[in-house]
Amino acid sequence: MATAIQTFLPVLDVRTPVRPDFEDLLFQNGFGPLLREETTTLQVNVGKRCNQACHHCHVDAGPRRTEIMSQAVAERVLNILRHSLSIQAVDITGGAPELNPNFRLLVTESRRLRKHVIDRCNLTVLFEPEMEELAEFLAENEVEIIASLPCYMAANVDQQRGRGVFEKSIDALRELNRLGYGLPDSPLLLNLVYNPLGACLPPPQERLEADYKRELHRQFGINFHHLYTLTNMPIQRFAAFLEQKGQFEEDMGLLVNHFNPGTVSALMCRSLVSVGWDGQLYDCDFNQMLDIGLGAGPQTVWDITSLSHLSGRRISTASHCFGCTAGAGSSCGGALR
Repeated sequence: MATAIQTFLPVLDVRTPVRPDFEDLLFQNGFGPLLREETTTLQVNVGKRCNQACHHCHVDAGPRRTEIMSQAVAERVLNILRHSLSIQAVDITGGAPELNPNFRLLVTESRRLRKHVIDRCNLTVLFEPEMEELAEFLAENEVEIIASLPCYMAANVDQQRGRGVFEKSIDALRELNRLGYGLPDSPLLLNLVYNPLGACLPPPQERLEADYKRELHRQFGINFHHLYTLTNMPIQRFAAFLEQKGQFEEDMGLLVNHFNPGTVSALMCRSLVSVGWDGQLYDCDFNQMLDIGLGAGPQTVWDITSLSHLSGRRISTASHCFGCTAGAGSSCGGALR
């Protein structure tokens, strides 16, 4: 019988002062400042408009947000992509990225340039008006789908994402399976994302993936490839939730006391550049939401024609970086260890 997902952590003192210095802890553990390596992923946030308003959303996205990437910025991003031979993957996110009118342009041109394309999909967007052919479009372009599904139980998903979201998500996953997504040996990659309901770290990724695969197939006949576990970042909407509950300091203490030096070499900011809806450049999507610009070098897509020369430059850090280095680590591709 399925049970609510739990996290299992050692009991630690979490009375660490709020907002400790991340770089100080790096130095204490024998690291220098974080430096960029070769950029292999271009992550493009096309705006904050979304058909959902999730409690944990670090983007603070929702149906009423008006920030959206223009065609001029999208075309500039594609020009940079043409001149950045090291880029292997284009990771398109939002909001619900599919709601941006330039989404299909970014997908088709990136695929024409033979880049791997990822769509950060919330699943329910497949049922929005004028999105009837979206799933087929993604399949035709062999776009990898990384879809949010914070639990395999309806009550937990609806609590975090809104009433009825779980049922729509299941319907969307069935449709994607029908098209070949998520099936064994299929080139149409379908990966799911789990994040905790509250102020805690995710359980071990491999074990939770096995639970998801068993329960989603047993209950709904659904298949997918991998599950990624992400730590909720104490920024934006989730930070406001923690403050309201009086748990912000406790959550920061949890992250700091679970700092894992083994995650530092694999941090996504080393090989990723994040582009904001307005063309600003950042070291990661979380820095983007806090308006912490690229650590060194150009600051917008208009200042640069290639990303190949950013190696060796310093990465901007702040206290939220403890979220990526806590426990098994956290990135857009799941656990780091």
